[in-house]
Amino acid sequence: MFDSINYKLFGVSILLLIVGYVLLGQGPVTNHLSWSVAPVVLVGVYCFLIPIAIIARGKSEKKK
Repeated sequence: MFDSINYKLFGVSILLLIVGYVLLGQGPVTNHLSWSVAPVVLVGVYCFLIPIAIIARGKSEKKK
């Protein structure tokens, strides 16, 4: 069902989620990383990368 590309994309998305939450917890509320960079990373992962990891098809399924 899932190919190696799905697992790789899902692993990258988990890694970016961890990075996003670590950035979100940095310093005071007015910190640039926790105020603007972390939400962009988290929204990008939740809205784009995880769905792509679920939907992506490998080379073996394209031939069928």
